[in-house]
Amino acid sequence: MLFGSSGIRREYSGGFADLAIRVGAAAASRGGNAVVGRDARTTGQVLADSVSAGLLSVGCDVYSCGIAPTPTVACAARVHDLGVMITASHNPEEYNGIKLLNPDGSSFTAAQQTAMEEALAQDHWAGWESQGHVHDLDAVSIHKDVILSTLTLPEGLDVVVDCGNGAGSMITPSLLADGGVRPLALNANPNGRFVRPSEPLETNLPYMPAMVRKANAACGIVHDGDADRMMAFDGKGRYIGGDHLLMLFAKYLGARRVVTTADASMAIEEVAEVRRTPVGDTYVSEELLRWGDFGGEPSGAWIFPKNSLCPDGIYAAALLCEIAGEWDIADEVALMPTYPILRDSVRLENARDLMDALGAAVPTDGIRIEEEDGWCLIRASGTEPKIRFTAEGKDAAAAQKMMEQGKARVSAARHGRDLA
Repeated sequence: MLFGSSGIRREYSGGFADLAIRVGAAAASRGGNAVVGRDARTTGQVLADSVSAGLLSVGCDVYSCGIAPTPTVACAARVHDLGVMITASHNPEEYNGIKLLNPDGSSFTAAQQTAMEEALAQDHWAGWESQGHVHDLDAVSIHKDVILSTLTLPEGLDVVVDCGNGAGSMITPSLLADGGVRPLALNANPNGRFVRPSEPLETNLPYMPAMVRKANAACGIVHDGDADRMMAFDGKGRYIGGDHLLMLFAKYLGARRVVTTADASMAIEEVAEVRRTPVGDTYVSEELLRWGDFGGEPSGAWIFPKNSLCPDGIYAAALLCEIAGEWDIADEVALMPTYPILRDSVRLENARDLMDALGAAVPTDGIRIEEEDGWCLIRASGTEPKIRFTAEGKDAAAAQKMMEQGKARVSAARHGRDLA
């Protein structure tokens, strides 16, 4: 299967560059122009050029953004036929990927992915007289203008912004400064090397609490490699879990109908009507087409459907600053319901086969074990050879019990045992 839960993603090789040319040529059948951007990885230029070559070869015009976040490319693609983002998001530097975006910002649906895989087997080359043209596009300015026209940032607010050496370096610090915020930017050099693991987990950010307190900042903002994700710290330097961020945004926006994923806390159901999808922003975006005011994943992907169906960590960062100008974020989070939630993973090369053995209809959607006092979701990662576990309980003991049940099922499947 070529597509995972977030486009095409794998460790870089020369064969990936060859595939990128064919993907570009197949994708060009959707229309006459495409916006192409990339994150800061060292292999990004090769893959962006390869995709562009495929697009150009069948007469598609390419609007090149250079290094830009995924939501920035999606924003610029609104008036074009297609967006193509070269990124492996939060994966390590040796990975890269190709994400195909519709003009509304959503990732290609399962049906579109199937059509793409079929199109890859066909010949799409055009003659010399029908080649496309390349145009430079300042997608960052387009995205900035959209955000600053819809949000009001507080003058003089101090915030710490950790861009993780990713594509967010190209926009978030300057966007906030343009809006009157005073950002202290960390790791804002997009040199293709990550000084910390790109995924914005609390364990990857041990220095942030002290930085936020030292700067007397109202909040801290953290991006992954392509800035489709945003996680945060409050003014006391405390990490805000993704479930609480989901609730914070929903409350501030007045969102009564929230779309989130199967691994999100049951606490969100106490503040809004909720529909759940399998894990993956594509699923959330698809559901938001039918229902909902706001959506997101506790991993840090926040979708604001009035603007775009692409997770927008840049907009989320600016929105958090607007909230911090009106509310004490630490006080707001302290009032929110909290249940213990545990997350873990096990590296397995045959993760998808194992999920098949456990009875999952779709390995990356996984299976969910539910009891009266908690639940556990077991699923194959869509981007890495891993089994991921998420467990929640009404207390710590219940959460741990559900996690142990999930791991026991995986262990039994690995050793061919029937777990009663």
